Amino acid sequence: MTLAELPLRIVPPQVLYARRPHRMLERQWIVNRRGGWMIVLSGFFEPLFYLLSIRAGFGSLVGDVTVGGREIPYAEFVAPALFASSAMNGSVYEATNIFFKLKYEKTYDAVLATPMTSGDVALGEMLYAAIRGTLYAVTFLLTMWLLGMTSSVWAIAMVPVATLIALAFSAVAIAATTYMRTWADFEYVPSVMLPMFLFSATFYPLSSYGDWQWIVQLSPLYHGVAVVRGLNQGEFAWSYVAHLGVLAAMAVIGLTLTARRIDRLLLK
Repeated sequence: MTLAELPLRIVPPQVLYARRPHRMLERQWIVNRRGGWMIVLSGFFEPLFYLLSIRAGFGSLVGDVTVGGREIPYAEFVAPALFASSAMNGSVYEATNIFFKLKYEKTYDAVLATPMTSGDVALGEMLYAAIRGTLYAVTFLLTMWLLGMTSSVWAIAMVPVATLIALAFSAVAIAATTYMRTWADFEYVPSVMLPMFLFSATFYPLSSYGDWQWIVQLSPLYHGVAVVRGLNQGEFAWSYVAHLGVLAAMAVIGLTLTARRIDRLLLK
């Protein structure tokens, strides 16, 4: 097998031959023009309130923290992690919306009656969720800049990383949503996201976890946090390649599983 043939083995044909995912984005744009933007904006405020509380009060009580032998203000330590969490929240909130479209609105039954395919649906929904997560992250980064919590011009590179975080989490969240049977299953979403948010080196340096560091490193969010925190400080390391690789693998696996699940649920 040559290197050129590798994508054909990894990515399923449903996704590989998707030609019209932009039509799903076009549909969502039409929905949002009729008032859907309020839903998009709602998920941004939780991490923003965290950011303001740390900048205005809690950060001054903690003082500086030591990361990699370098002392930085606590607010600047936490802000990039909240930035990554904002991208995750935005994409996951949007991704889980497919449950209603799949089970009750029957949106995808109508879509698949057209020339569009399951790959178009999976890729289109994933891209829209990622766009929502990226919008959250961009607004969050602007807030960080206004509050003086960016330490380097390389902080702008946090935006494409946020897009990758959003793609990774949206793909996995959409795939997981296809397995949900009732609204009660949505209780699993915060039960997974909240521990991930709290224990991904979000509020404490990785070294503070002692022998339990390996558990923190299992968190997908940690890999995004590690990269954006370094970029905010203008630092670069080869370890970022591995962190970004984990997020990219999540995106591919989630997208693959989603396309196959839609095929199984609606076409067979």
